[in-house]
Amino acid sequence: MSAVPIWLIVLVKAVIVLFVVITTFAYSMLAERKVMGWMQLRPGPNRVGPWGLLQPAADAVKMMFKEDLTPETADPLIYRLAPFISLITAMGTFAIIPFSANADGTLWSVGNVNAGILLIFCMTSIGVYGISLAGWASGSKFPLLGSVRSTAQMISYELAMSMSVIGVLILAGSTALGDIVNAQYRVWFILPQIVGFVIYIITAVAETNRAPFDLVEAETELVGGFHTEYSGLRFGLFFIAEYLNMITVSCLATLLFLGGWNGPFGLPSFGLLGLLWFVLKAGFFLFFYIWLRSTLPRFRYDRLMAFGWKVLLPVSTLNLILTAVAVALWPTHA
Repeated sequence: MSAVPIWLIVLVKAVIVLFVVITTFAYSMLAERKVMGWMQLRPGPNRVGPWGLLQPAADAVKMMFKEDLTPETADPLIYRLAPFISLITAMGTFAIIPFSANADGTLWSVGNVNAGILLIFCMTSIGVYGISLAGWASGSKFPLLGSVRSTAQMISYELAMSMSVIGVLILAGSTALGDIVNAQYRVWFILPQIVGFVIYIITAVAETNRAPFDLVEAETELVGGFHTEYSGLRFGLFFIAEYLNMITVSCLATLLFLGGWNGPFGLPSFGLLGLLWFVLKAGFFLFFYIWLRSTLPRFRYDRLMAFGWKVLLPVSTLNLILTAVAVALWPTHA
């Protein structure tokens, strides 16, 4: 009996992960509307299907059938390409995120990359181009202003985010996501890297353009931000990319700081049990996103930028230096 081709295995894994991720996006959007309704004493979606469970499908159908307009002043090619840049870079990160592992160390992921965390940061950084090109290619000053502001915000907060993650890489001694999780066999990195964890959470909210850092889509100031001129399915692609980025940073927070699929109290978990722990931890961060949006008002833009450059970046740099000194003086691994 001939062995199954590797490309077929990778294809099946990719299809499964893609299906799960898209389903998670759809129902995380529904969960957000339900939780926000509960926090604000209103019912939330409850008309389409039992308990409103078919609301994501109704939204998708509505988005596909809405009229898709292209402004006369727009650059046709770049205008159509920009949403796909944001979507593809957001989806691509899930190809190398491990969701669990077997007892023999085999990761539950589409691919295993040695420099996994670096590749994820590279892909998410390219996603900025989708936003900036969307605003520029629309041929209107309002989307252009929104895209410039969003690019400045994402680049600024990405520096502090990278600094907070490097401390974890120093402790783990590896850039492979599987090795980082295995290094937290006994102690999760949230304990020695509590400062880096707080900085990561703040910068992750800003990177995904979520409240209170949603200056990218400040309706009161910029009409609708960089996607003002978009409608129909192309607007929906930007919407999907935002939620996929939320799921990505939640998964990374789980892998980098909360032990990944390892259970609490140093108990290793494998297979479906490990997947359950992973989902619970990532789900907590998604709930935290919703909680922030329902609670805090939007920052003023100058204070947003000042907080990133004058507070987060210096503190993350100091945390990195102290971590490097501590590991050099008291090494924990060869």
